Amino acid sequence: MHLPRLAPAALAASAILALTLTGCTNAAEESAKQTDGKTASTQAPDTIEKLSVDESAQKLLPADVVKRGTLRIATDPTYLPFEGYADDNKTFIGLDVDLADSVGQLLGLKVEFTPSGFDAIIPGLSSGKYDMSMSAFSVTDERKKNADFVVYHQSGSGLAVPTGNPDKLKMEAMSLCGRTIGAESGTTQGQEILPAFSEECTKAGKKAIDIKLFPGSDKAITALTSGRVEAVSSGATGLGYQAKITGAFELASGGDYAPKPTGLVLPKGSPLTPAVTAAFEKLVTTKAYKQAFEKWGINESNYVTPAQVPVQ
Repeated sequence: MHLPRLAPAALAASAILALTLTGCTNAAEESAKQTDGKTASTQAPDTIEKLSVDESAQKLLPADVVKRGTLRIATDPTYLPFEGYADDNKTFIGLDVDLADSVGQLLGLKVEFTPSGFDAIIPGLSSGKYDMSMSAFSVTDERKKNADFVVYHQSGSGLAVPTGNPDKLKMEAMSLCGRTIGAESGTTQGQEILPAFSEECTKAGKKAIDIKLFPGSDKAITALTSGRVEAVSSGATGLGYQAKITGAFELASGGDYAPKPTGLVLPKGSPLTPAVTAAFEKLVTTKAYKQAFEKWGINESNYVTPAQVPVQ
């Protein structure tokens, strides 16, 4: 997935601009009159309850992190409802941001977000540039070879199509053969799902999928609304959110394709992993967790239980 999960302006603002230039009226917010990520973040309930320190989780923190007092978190802020910018182009907002703030409260740490291109995040973690990342990462066996994961959400892939879906496209290989399909660079959709679909097409004697990769999900959606691609594959949660509040495109019917857990990422073997895992096992049982999902319009079907949080 992303997608999970970012650009020099809010997803809403950048996409609105692009759509204006191509004759569309909306992109990533409620309407042309409500064009910033901050507007999106005002969905009820607006206030997420503050959490007290969980001493059992806090005791698992490495000494250097306790001394520093902060969690350094990388994110690719182009993928609301998971992460994006508010209208000041510098304040991070989204589900991942709200959940990270809650985890910081449970661990007694401040949270510090840093923007990064999605495909540069795991290398940045490996080099010690960040402690962890929350950017709507799908948990895959390939990624687990190079990183630790802590699960906080579950969803599959979806397909963004023009309103009305005139070509009747679906998130399945035979529907996309010979089509030009966009995805964000470094995502599950761009690296795994679409190439596998394309191989199915050629094995069936049909044309391969023309896969176009973009540096951010906002760029991919702009390509869709401007007609440069026929559809965009990304995380169903994010696409459904954007489609609902903009009306600029729709999510192809058929439900989530290959649902996967979404997790925050840490360096492989990180001494932080036990503490962050324990904090999330606590968080998913709280009202704050549900409030964050409700705030961003994400369904209860995407919740996870404490037993689903740890990743082996």
